[in-house]
Amino acid sequence: MDLKEIQTLIKFISSSKVDEVSIEKKDFKIKIRRNLPSGTAVVAAPAAVTAPAPAAIAPTPAPVAKTETAAAPAAPEQPKGEEIKSPMIGTFYRKSSPDKPNFVEVGDTVEKGQVICIIEAMKLFNEIESEVSGKIVKVLVDDSQPVEYDQPLFLVEPS
Repeated sequence: MDLKEIQTLIKFISSSKVDEVSIEKKDFKIKIRRNLPSGTAVVAAPAAVTAPAPAAIAPTPAPVAKTETAAAPAAPEQPKGEEIKSPMIGTFYRKSSPDKPNFVEVGDTVEKGQVICIIEAMKLFNEIESEVSGKIVKVLVDDSQPVEYDQPLFLVEPS
């Protein structure tokens, strides 16, 4: 894998909702992560890769770290409440079918155990129930978007 392919991979990760990619081949291993607590992208390469390639990659994580830390103070401004997180990897849907209304909207009151969305995983549609009773403050994922395990889906103000 050359420097151009690595840069293309980094651009893909930054523009997608994927948080981590790991590629292993017989002569090298690369792992790229984002949204880590440290706020840095990690790129690891063995000694078999020529020296100029890692040197060219090294400047890329530094600006990412500065951007992440600059955005950190904005996090407390987010509305307070409990997050309802995804129990699985799949595709997030706010309604049961295209012609039906959304399960919940911002401002709706939900009860513990109420269906709030669907996550499709391996062609199975799993109803996700609220873990808390309260008011929906924010929907954190767009409809029909892929979600990761433990990714926040909704912000609920407990009642």
